[in-house]
Order: sequence, then C-alpha cells, then structure tokens
Amino acid sequence: MPVASDALEVIERQTAVLVRNFELLHRRTDIHDRLDRAGYLLLRTLAEGGPMDINTLAATLGLDPSTAGRQVAGMRAAGQVESAPAAEDRRRCVVTPTEEGLRQMEAVRRRRARDIGELLADWSEDELRTLGAVFDKYNRAVAARYLTGPEASEPRRPASRRR
Repeated sequence: MPVASDALEVIERQTAVLVRNFELLHRRTDIHDRLDRAGYLLLRTLAEGGPMDINTLAATLGLDPSTAGRQVAGMRAAGQVESAPAAEDRRRCVVTPTEEGLRQMEAVRRRRARDIGELLADWSEDELRTLGAVFDKYNRAVAARYLTGPEASEPRRPASRRR
C-alpha cells in the first residue's frame, strides 16, 4: 500500500530532528562517559543473544567485521568483554561480556530508562506503548532492508557511484 507523500515528508523531517535530539542528549549528559553508545549496544546484544563470534556480532549490529573487531579490542582492554577461541573451531573468536561489562551496561540502561521516563513523564501508558511499538516496527524495517540478504555485508554506495 503506497504511503501518502505528506506523511513521508513528516516522517523524514521528524527522523532528522530525532537524530539531532539524540546527539543533543548525548552532548548534554554524562551517561556514556564510561561506556559509549556503541559499546552499550554491543553489550546489550551479547547480554540478550549470548556469546557470539565477531562475524555474527558484526552482522547483528550492521557493522563491518573489522569495525566490530576494533570495538571488541577496545572493550576487552577496558575489561568489558573477554574473548576466547570457539571450542568447535579454534580459528573463531567468541566474545562474552564480563561481569564488569554487564554491570556498566545495566547502569547505563537504568539511567537511560530513568531519563526517558522523566522526559516522557506526562505521556500516558498507551502513548508510551505506541511509541515503543512504532520504534520497534521502524527498527525491524531497517534491519530487514539493511541487515539481511546478500548486500548486507557490503556498504551501500550512492546511486551515482554504483556500476
């Protein structure tokens, strides 16, 4: 079913404002001083999905494996994750969150939930559930388009540069 163009215009504008607001919130708080946003999401992914090898972790997060590897290396140095060869294939490295990493992730999660709760304190429970459902649907659409299929591992180039 085609979407009305005026609705897409509103969504496009509000998406840009949302990204700007996230950047504003990031700059105006100290929430990610010990655990940056990328590390938080990586730890949440491991906490929810269990230990993963670098390639699986990268694919889950929509990252290049080398980017995920660098991120994991920094987090390993910070004591947030540990990695070890996989039992079934010692060439693969399996990443696991440490207790300290999980503690930091949980502290950020609680703080984010508290800050969001304060920001949306005058919203009804139905409005909060609706926003959560719409965000979930949007994020699933992005994942379905960009995190699956043969092109998922290659970054998309602008149409003018494709050959």
